[in-house]
Amino acid sequence: MNNRPVYVIATIFVLAGLGLFLYKWLVLEYPLLPKARAEIWNVEAHVLFQGKGVPAKLELIAPKKTRRYVIVDEAFISRGYGLNTRFKANNRQAIWTTRKASGRQDVYYRASVRFVKRSDSAESERERPIPDKPGFGEADAHAANALIDQVRSQSSDVSSFVTQLFQYLNSDKPDQNVALLLGKNPGRLKRIGTAVDILNAADIPARMVHGVVLDEYRKNAPLIQWLQVYDHGIWRSIDPAAGEVGIPDNYFTWWRGTDPIIRLTGGDNAVVTVSISRSDQSALRSFVEGNAMEIEGASRFSLLSLPIETQLVYRILLTIPVGALLLVIMRNVIGIKTFGTFMPILIALAFRETQLAWGILLFSLVVALGLGVRFYLERLKLLLVPRLASVLIVVVILMVSLSVVSHALGLERGLSVALFPMVIMTMTIERMSIVWEERGSSEALKQGTGSLLVAALAYLLMTNPLVEHLVFVFSELLFVLLAATLLLGRYSGYRLTELIRFRVLARE
Repeated sequence: MNNRPVYVIATIFVLAGLGLFLYKWLVLEYPLLPKARAEIWNVEAHVLFQGKGVPAKLELIAPKKTRRYVIVDEAFISRGYGLNTRFKANNRQAIWTTRKASGRQDVYYRASVRFVKRSDSAESERERPIPDKPGFGEADAHAANALIDQVRSQSSDVSSFVTQLFQYLNSDKPDQNVALLLGKNPGRLKRIGTAVDILNAADIPARMVHGVVLDEYRKNAPLIQWLQVYDHGIWRSIDPAAGEVGIPDNYFTWWRGTDPIIRLTGGDNAVVTVSISRSDQSALRSFVEGNAMEIEGASRFSLLSLPIETQLVYRILLTIPVGALLLVIMRNVIGIKTFGTFMPILIALAFRETQLAWGILLFSLVVALGLGVRFYLERLKLLLVPRLASVLIVVVILMVSLSVVSHALGLERGLSVALFPMVIMTMTIERMSIVWEERGSSEALKQGTGSLLVAALAYLLMTNPLVEHLVFVFSELLFVLLAATLLLGRYSGYRLTELIRFRVLARE
């Protein structure tokens, strides 16, 4: 028989399953281990101001999801205020409003963010520059044009132009053009703002970036400004102190542009305090909550997007193929005999609630009692269907009796006997009695023991946290299980039990 079609189909399934698995793990960054932890940074902005007893409106620039950081959770905290959010000039704003604000007012914005290990430059590929004319006067414009000509003659591309420009702006002894543009005692914010105006005047789109460094717990973290220039379709980040391309991994971008972080009407003495703290949580939970903020195509069609109740069901159902593969190996490769094909898997599912030791005890007890009743019914010469119905009724009576007796004795675990599949147990009793009559008690006990052994091993495998996690989060691995099952379907070699059975022939 030609095995090539089976090998081709199995190879396709393996490549498809492993390909999707690697894509979700390495590209989409699904957590590989169930106990993996994600580092979460909690960033809080506290706005304090004095109300004047009139309608008040507070506009706070709130961070948004980037390629470097994902917002896992956020909260807008205030008392007696209406809240609205909007996008303005590529920034996200939270707007609090109230009819009357008197005395001290406290407004909080809190976000939990997670680093996702993606390049900073790639986050802005879809953001096109918005033309911004520099606000130079006549004298400043003349000085800026002279500085642009000087820097351009000493540079070859955008990156070298920016590097050379910051050498002039950061010089301890600036020339007259730089001194005029910067003014007296320029700080970091003034230097970056001047650089943005000069670059825009040189037809190089540039913008200021505001953010915080997530390195340790801080109660009053400073806002640090960076620079971004648009070069060949990508926004490149520039360190204004060194003039070098790149941005630290722990730099969290809050907003872009020259707008202040807050605008307030109807109040005085507004103060913004930014606090930073670190925590950790389950990587899977962090991934789910982060994608819930902004559902993308990859996660929209994932099991993680289903309701929680449905997810809990599939966490159990997706382990059944793993148990089925184990059953195939135990029967076709090792040679363990069982009653039926899928009965051990269903019994293993029942063991999830009864636990293994109690499950084996209760199952054996019900089957033994049911088998005794079945042998008695055989003497009554009943037809097949009435006999099966009678055994089913007896099984239910036995399960109810065991639950009542175990509860009376204080053995609450015995109540879980009701979780056993009654029809499967009825068919098991019927099958075992037939084998007992046709092939003897030894064969019947052998198949019964094999069924319990496979059910116990399937239970241990199907309840393994790593197995549960992999088949649920990376459900495409079921293609690999299917390929393995197809290949085992063409296995025609000796089973391990047959090697033991015919070991005498091997000696001869």
